[in-house]
Amino acid sequence: MKVLITGSSGHLGEAIVRKLRETSYVPVGVDIKPSEFTTHVGSITDRDFVMETLKGVDFIIHTATLHKPHVATHTYQDFVDTNITGTLNLLEVAAANRAKAFIYTSTTSTFGDSLTPPPGELAVWVTEQTPSIPKNIYGVTKEAAENLVQLFSRNHQLPGVVLKTSRFFPEEDDKKEMRDAYEDANLRVTELLYRRVDLEDAVSAHLQAIERAEQIGFGKYIISATSPFQPQHLTMLHADAASVVRQLYPDFEDIFSQKSWKMVPQIDRVYVNKKARLELGWQPKYDFRYALDCLKRDEDFRSPLARTVGIKGYHPQKFIDGPYPVTNH
Repeated sequence: MKVLITGSSGHLGEAIVRKLRETSYVPVGVDIKPSEFTTHVGSITDRDFVMETLKGVDFIIHTATLHKPHVATHTYQDFVDTNITGTLNLLEVAAANRAKAFIYTSTTSTFGDSLTPPPGELAVWVTEQTPSIPKNIYGVTKEAAENLVQLFSRNHQLPGVVLKTSRFFPEEDDKKEMRDAYEDANLRVTELLYRRVDLEDAVSAHLQAIERAEQIGFGKYIISATSPFQPQHLTMLHADAASVVRQLYPDFEDIFSQKSWKMVPQIDRVYVNKKARLELGWQPKYDFRYALDCLKRDEDFRSPLARTVGIKGYHPQKFIDGPYPVTNH
């Protein structure tokens, strides 16, 4: 069976194509940029291009998007065109062609302002029921696209699965204060506690979604490394995160100290992946415990797939003040 992957020259898209090549599925890559993982070069905003590339396709995995790093370099209309109109084109053609299912890669960024508790409040326990309050055009358009997937599942009987992925990018943090205070690897390992997923685990969630989509009909799932935290930890996490981590992982301080690393003082949210594990049968492997054990052995904590794909970046040009320009709009 054929699986069309949009954004196949990108970070996640390439990784999905690589893994699908190891299966009985036939991957068909689509991207505006050529690569060895892209079969057809063109834009999903071009309806004729979409109609041509979806011929004979059974499943669609839609990863192509304008991301948060593009907010300062692209217009609102660019985001609407790619993230909404492009998704609509794919959905309409997929429904007309009676595709088996549509897998949409979304983001936990759609939760927006819900992710930041006021001072003195609990850390946020983030589930699929947490309200979406997008902070920028990226979040707004990704949320709109999620709703389109649900609409087509409801009204056009096109099974749809929305995967709200947490951070899996390998680029350095966009906040200067975080880059100045922590080594990049220090942050990425720490984020596995509450807001990051390894690329290989993100890919396996998409492959599980293909297997389960027709049975599910429509489902929305948070895709993040399994957190060790429970609701009873939320008060202390937002006040003194290290004390909670020390309780759960008595060896973490020794391991961190050997690298001159430190724990973040506060954790403001916890992404909960329980629904994805139960309904998709997803079994993420790369969590904080896994990373600590790798560090003990002086091994790379990233998955082999993450190391192979490496860093791609979001822009052709380099920026002086960070990985990409940051805006509050």
